[in-house]
Amino acid sequence: MNTLNRPLAIGHPLTLWRVSAIVQEAFDVPDQPMEGEMDPFFFLTKEKNFIPHEYPCRTIFGTQYRDRRPDERTTPAPDRVWLGFGSPRLDLSGFWFRATRLAARAEALIVADTAGPARLRLATCGGAVLRVNGAEVLWTAAYLRNYETAAEVTVDLVAGQNRIDLFIDDLAERDTRFYAQIDYLDGPAAEQAIPVATDPDSALAVEAALGTLHFARTSHDGGNIALTLRTPLPVAMQAQVRIEGDFMSHDPFPPMTLSLPAGATVLDLGDASALPADFRHVVVRLSVDDFAAERVFGTEITRRSAQGPAPATLSHRVAEALQAVAAGGEADTVRAIARLALGDGGQETRAMIEAALPRIDACWDCADFALVPLIWCRQAWPDLLGTDLCARIDATIVGYRYWMDEPGNDVQWYFSENHALLFHTAAHLGGALLPDATFVRSGRSGADQSDTGKARLMAWFDHFEAWEMAEFNSAPYFPIDLKGLTALYALSPDATLRARAKAGIERLIEIVANSAHKGVLTAAQGRSYEHTLRASTTLELSAMARMLWGAGSYGTRFHATPQLAVCLRDHGLVLPDLTDRAVMTGPGAQEWRFAQGQDCIAKLYHHKTADHAMGSTVAYRWGDWGYQETLIHARLGDNPNAQIWINHPGEVIHSGYGRPSYWGGSASVPRVQQYRDLAIVVFDGVAPQPDMTHAWFPAADFDAAHVQGDTALAQSGAAHLMLRGSAELDTTDVGPTTGNELRLTGRQNWWLIRLGSDTAHGDAAAFAARFAELRPDMGAATITVDDPDYGRVVFQDDGSVEAEGRRIVPSDFTVRGHREMLHDTPSREGGRV
Repeated sequence: MNTLNRPLAIGHPLTLWRVSAIVQEAFDVPDQPMEGEMDPFFFLTKEKNFIPHEYPCRTIFGTQYRDRRPDERTTPAPDRVWLGFGSPRLDLSGFWFRATRLAARAEALIVADTAGPARLRLATCGGAVLRVNGAEVLWTAAYLRNYETAAEVTVDLVAGQNRIDLFIDDLAERDTRFYAQIDYLDGPAAEQAIPVATDPDSALAVEAALGTLHFARTSHDGGNIALTLRTPLPVAMQAQVRIEGDFMSHDPFPPMTLSLPAGATVLDLGDASALPADFRHVVVRLSVDDFAAERVFGTEITRRSAQGPAPATLSHRVAEALQAVAAGGEADTVRAIARLALGDGGQETRAMIEAALPRIDACWDCADFALVPLIWCRQAWPDLLGTDLCARIDATIVGYRYWMDEPGNDVQWYFSENHALLFHTAAHLGGALLPDATFVRSGRSGADQSDTGKARLMAWFDHFEAWEMAEFNSAPYFPIDLKGLTALYALSPDATLRARAKAGIERLIEIVANSAHKGVLTAAQGRSYEHTLRASTTLELSAMARMLWGAGSYGTRFHATPQLAVCLRDHGLVLPDLTDRAVMTGPGAQEWRFAQGQDCIAKLYHHKTADHAMGSTVAYRWGDWGYQETLIHARLGDNPNAQIWINHPGEVIHSGYGRPSYWGGSASVPRVQQYRDLAIVVFDGVAPQPDMTHAWFPAADFDAAHVQGDTALAQSGAAHLMLRGSAELDTTDVGPTTGNELRLTGRQNWWLIRLGSDTAHGDAAAFAARFAELRPDMGAATITVDDPDYGRVVFQDDGSVEAEGRRIVPSDFTVRGHREMLHDTPSREGGRV
């Protein structure tokens, strides 16, 4: 038997596995109501991100299976290879829209030099059964949703190969951490291994190829898309490539099969214009003989250049937006709005709606995202839809579960501010549309259902108008809130709700304009994902910016753009022209300070010029376990991809499902403080959080970039960036983030950020010279930086900042905020102009 071997040091995990496909079966429980309400603090978790809200399905599952030996079910053979690529876990995590029971089986080998006892540690979030050499040695069954528990066991190893068999299972609810980790705590000197169906050298070649493949660019705007190999392939391989969206994407794209000859250095995926736009996961499966393994790579595919400049007038941009969504959006009820608004009720439009109905009927998580635009389609264009389809839509509307106090068997997420808005909007509008119908789950008439939705919306607006977005300033959630607000503005029969919705639309658009750079949001965010941070030109806020301000481009994923367009075109919505804020030109700078979230939990600071922008969250949960918060974000020049952010990864697997993940959020919340173009980021993490912090630093997207020692410099357009670390910066030169990532080893370290411009500081050499000695004086509580422009900048441990005779105090930040234009741009000589 051929094997693929790796070292297995004491204290390290098994990272080579053969694993089965996941067995999935619906876990249905009797329909029943839940108790609870919107929770603006659900993400403020200190117990390793354990969220306490429990659905009835979990309660029943726990009653049946918790603390009992797992019910081992039949699975396929473990014929898939898991190579890990640095991840300590066998990680099968994913997203399941309904309560789903999962099971999988895995196997590995521990090849011991000598016989003797060994101590193993098994960690998982669900249940597990562990066997060594055919004998069961341990089982666990805590079944706490996404919360890791661990157990240890001592086993006797024989000299040579010892077979490790592992069965894992759990109940999946939405985002699900489905993984297991086995650590080799003590035992004889050993290696780990898996059987392979080819010669070991060929298996190693597959592993090496997947380990070094990377995209040369972060974004592809026309031309060929290619993954690059570090060294030529030593043997011929087959490649199967799947191009997928994030977990919310339902549009399939057929897989590609390519033959790679020995000596190949590039995996060419063809022209970008033929591939689906937006941020995409590219899953590459390489095989030799019967040995195959795969890895996920991320890139953005954009049509920005082909779209060209935006039309000059708002009315023409609104028309362009509707055409762009109608022609190029993903096939869903949002795209159906755009098509119906253009008079297209044909079969393709009908098919988009029909495909959404079963998911809504089954109350999939995020079905509320599809239901609100469905109700809009039904109310506004019944003649285009026809009698039969309208009747089918009506059945879906009356059968849906609109809130947790209605009986149901689902895992819809009721607790966040954006979902609550959509549930209540759908109840209000759906009930008003069908006032005499009986809504199945609540037993109310449509009129009463509408009134119930209205009352809950009034309470929602009370909270929103006092505190605004619970998931503060978050790029993916602006459009979802706008989805609900635009629907209310256009369709609600209640004048008060329409007026409050209009004010909400105006406010959210103002916040985006204040924090946008060249029309692209550049700011700290309370909820972030890899696919939203890296989607610079295809994120929906870029589409809205193009429509409203003439700067941006269209992707394919939309929540509210056509609804906002229809409000502007057909419903008399007039928004203030904030182009000068969203797309700054000329001299000067804007400083924008505001707070969001209940009790002003997030104090947000933002500073931008025509050349660059940076936003941060001040005095926010320093040292706590993080969730999905991105605490600092900056952008340079005219290229939307010339951006950075800094975080402490929540997991080391790329493109995983952790919250926090590799790029989205921070395992430990850093101390972040900013004064204008200067910021300090200080991490103080703890085990078992990953032993590094890192910065997204896409060198190829800058006009120039240079890293030496503890300093990284970059230029884009007329803007400059300096990143300085508390130790030597490690430039990532292998794997999916090759050329795009800087690392600092350790959980306790600091990063210093300084932005500048040609106007203020001269060329790149002059900028580098001016700030060559810039470093923080790290006091026990107070951090001081002597800045050549600002003088002595004092970052106090209460979050306040003192500089240039000013004192900025986070406790003074308000929800309404304070926006100030600063005209004292530092000159190249260090004075003021």
